[in-house]
Amino acid sequence: MRITKYLLGMLLLFAVQAVVAQETQAPPKVLSVVREFLKPGKAGMAHQKTESAFVQAFSHAKWPTHYLAVDSLSGKPRSLFFVGYDSFEAWGKDMNATQKNSALASALDRATEADGELLSEINMAAFRYSEEYSFNSAVDIAHMRYFEISLIHTRQGHHKQWDEGMKMVIAAYAKALPDSHWATYESAYGVPDGTYVFFTPMKSLAEIDREGMDNKKFEAAMGEDGMKKLEELSAASIESSETNLFAFNPHLSYVSDDWVKADPDFWKPKAPASAVKKTGEKPAAAKKP
Repeated sequence: MRITKYLLGMLLLFAVQAVVAQETQAPPKVLSVVREFLKPGKAGMAHQKTESAFVQAFSHAKWPTHYLAVDSLSGKPRSLFFVGYDSFEAWGKDMNATQKNSALASALDRATEADGELLSEINMAAFRYSEEYSFNSAVDIAHMRYFEISLIHTRQGHHKQWDEGMKMVIAAYAKALPDSHWATYESAYGVPDGTYVFFTPMKSLAEIDREGMDNKKFEAAMGEDGMKKLEELSAASIESSETNLFAFNPHLSYVSDDWVKADPDFWKPKAPASAVKKTGEKPAAAKKP
């Protein structure tokens, strides 16, 4: 069901059925986001190689702060990196600790220089978690595989209409689609004021295929008058909107041991086995440097 079909214009934020959680995890209160836009032909293995240097640096330092990386499946080729914190103070302490660790800081500088050769652009932003505009946001994120990320710019001076519309949407979901889930963040730094980001985690893209059925349930819960009102609020309060699809990338991510234990085949995939010659010949000895 497209929550954004009426309230959020052309967005594609779908309501998905919540997976029975083995271990749900609430969204962090502060979210740091780094977006790396890649030069043509520099995605895939090339980027994975340079990003592995960051993962190795943090792993060697046994760094307690982790991050999730996702790759775009729509729009410009890019990778997004998410780091969550309990507060801005916690973020500041993490940065200070990184700078004081000379070995880690040096390794990150080298990795940044190599990675920069592949990038056409990089930008950073910070967001605050919006509990009032989120719905069933605690999920078993370690077993998710995709994000639909919707970026919405609201009109200045029209927060009242935005707030009223969001409350109508959430009430309808609670009535008709109570197992749906999404997490909402509001702009703090790096993006225009009044920007909201909606994250819908999915375990499978098959969840998108339920949109038509969920649309009907949502419309029934809203009623004809409610739908008309929602469209008016949307037109009044939304400046622009965009939604894109992203896939989790375990090779670019530095995740916690709990995530790895939850699904080791995904988060710590085994290296492909070496090819074995079928001729029966013994492989040549590797040359030493």
